[in-house]
Amino acid sequence: MLKSCIFLAGALLACPLAEAQVFQRELGDFDLKLGTTPSRSMAQGLVKPTAPGSDSFHGGLDLSHGSGLYLGQFSPSMGISPTSNLEVDSYLGFKRPFDQTLGYELGMIHYSYPKLSPLDSQEFYGGLTVLGNRFGASFSNDPDRQDSTLFADLGGTKPFGIGVSMKYTTHQLGTPVSVADGSSIRSFSDWSVQFSRPWMGVDLNLIYSDSSLSGGDCSAYSGHNSQCDGLLTLKAERAFY
Repeated sequence: MLKSCIFLAGALLACPLAEAQVFQRELGDFDLKLGTTPSRSMAQGLVKPTAPGSDSFHGGLDLSHGSGLYLGQFSPSMGISPTSNLEVDSYLGFKRPFDQTLGYELGMIHYSYPKLSPLDSQEFYGGLTVLGNRFGASFSNDPDRQDSTLFADLGGTKPFGIGVSMKYTTHQLGTPVSVADGSSIRSFSDWSVQFSRPWMGVDLNLIYSDSSLSGGDCSAYSGHNSQCDGLLTLKAERAFY
């Protein structure tokens, strides 16, 4: 992406007091969005630009065409505070529905740290929608690790009115991590399964997550789940407006 895009996003969206906002307008055959939060998720929601950090200044832009082509840039951190660094997430993709029941998406996102260039990384992603069911895959190539993820959301099926989504990821570390017993770990995997159902205006979610590591090996864990060992979580959410 052009460097001018970085400054455009920062200049237009650097507003520490404003809550999440999106400004939208048409530019010929293109649709332009400027926002203080990421305006797009990719591969059916599997991949998103990094969520805003602790900095007060963040924002980005998204440009899409009727053909399905889209590109954008989002800065979750402007590097204002001493403990943060400037980050710019740039993405390019193509999303196209065949009809109301079938569609696909392909693209890539580049995570850039202008002041820490060796940390730049890329993520490739793809998604497929079949009868309301969403499937996605992504592969990220970081300087010190590689992560491959498969995702499925059976929201179009909902057996017994229960939504089911699953995620499985393999992690390959660039440098092996030593654990207490003297051995080293270079790769591991983790997974999660989520069951959801609305009840009296409340979204109920039952989530089970686990990984291939256990016991002392968990000191090497750095995956998607909040905990290395098996964890069962019950979550209830209700929207008030």
